[in-house]
Amino acid sequence: MATMLSTKLLIVFVLTLLACNKHSSGRASNPKIRCIESEKQALLKFKDTVVDADGVLSSWGSEPDKTDCCKWWGVKCNHHTGHVTVLNLSRNNFPLAGKISSSLLELQHLKYLDLSWNNFSGNYSPIPNHHLGNVSSLRYLSLGGNWYLSGGNLEWLSYFPLLRHLDLIWVDLSQATNWLELVSSNNLPLLEHLDLSGCQLPNPVPLAIPLNSSLSLVTFVDLSSNFLSSFVYSWLVNLSGSLVDVNLQVNLLNGSIPDAFGKMISLVHLNLASNEFTGGIPKSFNNLSSLQSLDMTGNNLTEQLDEFLDKLSGSKKSLQILKLGGNQFCGTLSDFTSMLPNFTVFPSLVTLDLRNNSFNGTIDKSVGLLSRLKYLDISWNSLEGIISEAHFSNLSSLKYLDFSFNSLAFNISFNWIPPFQLDVIRLASCKLGPDFPKWLRNQNKYSEFDISGAGISDVVPNWFWDQPPNSLVYLNLSYNQMVGLVPDLSLKFSDYPTIDLSSNRFEGQIPRLPSKVMSLNLSKNNFSGSISLICAITESQLNYLDLSGNQLSGRIPDCWEPFQELNIINLANNTLSGKLPSSLGSLSKLEVLQLRDNDLSGELPKSLKNCSGLIILDLGGNRFTGHIQPWIGTHFAELIILSLRSNKFYGDVPVGICQLYKIHILDFSQNDLSGNLPRCFDNFSALVHRDDLMEETIGFNFTVVISVDGQIVFDSKSRVYLGNALVQWKGQEREYGKTLGLLKIIDLSSNKLSGEIPQEIASLAELVSLNLSTNNFTGKIVEDIGQMKNLESLDLSANRLSGKIPATLGLLNFLSVLDLSNNNLSGKIPLSTQLQRFDPSAYSGNPQLCGDPLPNKCPGEEGGTEPPPIATGNEKKIQEEDGDKLITQGFYISMGVGFAYGFWAIFGPMLLSNCRGGFRANQKATMPDSRHRPLALAMNFQEGPLSVFSRMSLQE
Repeated sequence: MATMLSTKLLIVFVLTLLACNKHSSGRASNPKIRCIESEKQALLKFKDTVVDADGVLSSWGSEPDKTDCCKWWGVKCNHHTGHVTVLNLSRNNFPLAGKISSSLLELQHLKYLDLSWNNFSGNYSPIPNHHLGNVSSLRYLSLGGNWYLSGGNLEWLSYFPLLRHLDLIWVDLSQATNWLELVSSNNLPLLEHLDLSGCQLPNPVPLAIPLNSSLSLVTFVDLSSNFLSSFVYSWLVNLSGSLVDVNLQVNLLNGSIPDAFGKMISLVHLNLASNEFTGGIPKSFNNLSSLQSLDMTGNNLTEQLDEFLDKLSGSKKSLQILKLGGNQFCGTLSDFTSMLPNFTVFPSLVTLDLRNNSFNGTIDKSVGLLSRLKYLDISWNSLEGIISEAHFSNLSSLKYLDFSFNSLAFNISFNWIPPFQLDVIRLASCKLGPDFPKWLRNQNKYSEFDISGAGISDVVPNWFWDQPPNSLVYLNLSYNQMVGLVPDLSLKFSDYPTIDLSSNRFEGQIPRLPSKVMSLNLSKNNFSGSISLICAITESQLNYLDLSGNQLSGRIPDCWEPFQELNIINLANNTLSGKLPSSLGSLSKLEVLQLRDNDLSGELPKSLKNCSGLIILDLGGNRFTGHIQPWIGTHFAELIILSLRSNKFYGDVPVGICQLYKIHILDFSQNDLSGNLPRCFDNFSALVHRDDLMEETIGFNFTVVISVDGQIVFDSKSRVYLGNALVQWKGQEREYGKTLGLLKIIDLSSNKLSGEIPQEIASLAELVSLNLSTNNFTGKIVEDIGQMKNLESLDLSANRLSGKIPATLGLLNFLSVLDLSNNNLSGKIPLSTQLQRFDPSAYSGNPQLCGDPLPNKCPGEEGGTEPPPIATGNEKKIQEEDGDKLITQGFYISMGVGFAYGFWAIFGPMLLSNCRGGFRANQKATMPDSRHRPLALAMNFQEGPLSVFSRMSLQE
């Protein structure tokens, strides 16, 4: 929105406000002098144009007890003259809004102006036609954090020669093409602090880059989040003698890290995170003897860790913060000799972040000697071995510990008492069990606790549940085999906690919950009884609720109105019964509703159409009835997955369904639908055109990531929700999760649909599976079916289709499952590299068909015989039953090919890697995707085509 405002917005305000510098005609001698009346009135006029919903400026007024403006909130005056010298209205909470009045022009002695982190906006008057005076007295200017401000071309900076501090964070400077020249000119000789982060700064042309700068006093430069390129290096070199703090994170800096940074010998803080640097750091970094913090997170650095640390040896006494996460560093964390530096060479380390790299081997015990260490994160690597007390021997200051997602096993003595009190405990996927770890009993001040997937098959001890209330905001015990009852949790947490107890064996009723719980996952346990306890969460900011895979029963309560932040509801795989409550329709932010495999019944409430943001609607495996309402298509424009399978819906498929332009999976199978299909399937844009959709953002930082393990996972650190769907593939139900986005399926099987198959279906070029079996379709197979180039599974069996098999069917190179059985098809099966590979059962029950792979030859062919007579009565029934039981040979072959190719696509690079670092789950190396199919075909597998399963392997 900032770009829509006048480019003169900030020019007008700052120029006119601070252009004049007239001094008072005399000085007051009274040390208790009150504010000057004209300046007081100027401030009151300013207040009149401000939207102050929370009463921040309540101390400003004309009442007798508020006459001295020098005592107002945010205002300071000169004790001798009474002039206003400071106006500080910075707000982090309860920001001010509205326009900035030109009345502030009368504050001609202002030295400090801070209007940051508000919502000021609006248009400003033209520059008043008056004498600009001598020079401005302003030293400090902060307008940052006002999203709706535009700074124009920054020409107004030339009027502030005394400026020392300039903060324009998030102010729109997209029109300031010469910004670098302006901030480097002789007009700002005293500038020390420059913060232009997130300002949409344009990359200047090389000729505009000043080679000599007057900014000899600048110590702080923040140009982060601007997508700038490497031109900044030559400019920063001119400032190298004074720079103390440089922040260039989230830009487009790439290639090798230049020596320019090594010349900034006064550097204390350097942040180069979230760029595209490769290789390692230059040897010149050894010059940075004062460096305290180095952040290289989120680049593509590949250097061996020991070499990297050796180049930092110049800062071994000063370095306190080292962040190398999210790169491709390799090597081990153990067995350093005296020839190579280890982390104990940096005794002042407070923060060590090595997460998400390619480190392997074991962790050296010397890490336990870093007595000042507070933050230790080595998660998401390929580390292994035993962790003992020695690794923590001297870590008395440790507050944050994250060893998650490594192959580390804890071998801690029974009576060990840690020397630390942790605030964050993250040990996901570490081997802590089978017993619940006793050493955690000493930890009772943590706010985050994650021991998911830790191999614990024990009863959770009472001492864990009985710890006094604390600041706990995140608890994750998921993916263990913990047993027993869960006690009252209502007083165990701080405000807005996340609770994940999923995939255990907890039993009993759902416990009492905190009234302000934000995320709750109790799925895949043995909880039983009613879910009515959720109605007690009246103060909730609940945005995630997953109670699936339990033994819960009874009705879904009608108390959903308070949950206005709810994004995700999953109550699948229980025995819930009754009708859907109408209050579900009050959830305007709902994006996932999964009620699959319960005993729910009745018609869908009309109020549900108010949930217009739904992305996944899965109501399969219930007893819902009535017509499929047209508003499902007209109101749910964001739907990606719609499953109404295995219910009792009847009547026509409404034309409104064709407005689901983003649909990937449409499953109406196993209902009582009848009538002709609408001729508008070519409106399904996501099935017609490739959209490369692999993830879909859904509110509150959740992400639906589409794939094959059938798991629903919520991780508070990355806020990832893995959606799933139950899909029928040739008579088998399969649950898909991570690669769900690759599956594009229409399943209308096992209904009473009739008429001809619409020609528009042939336009669905991105469709992977089409199942229209067990209906009453008549007429011919769509002639242009060869246009469905991505089709891998086609089931048209058990209909009344007639005529010849189209020759274009042989053009479907990826078809691995085909069933045309039990129709009235006739003529010769077209010759192709595909169609003769299928088992004869794919064509059985069509007496007038002939040719390979059927045993009967067509008339005129060598040894040809007339097709056998049409089977009737019991013979036809036996053929249909046999056909339903068969899984074609091509299906299994394609799965085998997919496994073989997927295995080498993933593990081949591991065997050839130059780094000894093992493969990690989220490595940055790009895998071939489904657009690289010729790679698979070139491998000369003879048994069958590349299937969606092998393409899934490539994506994973």
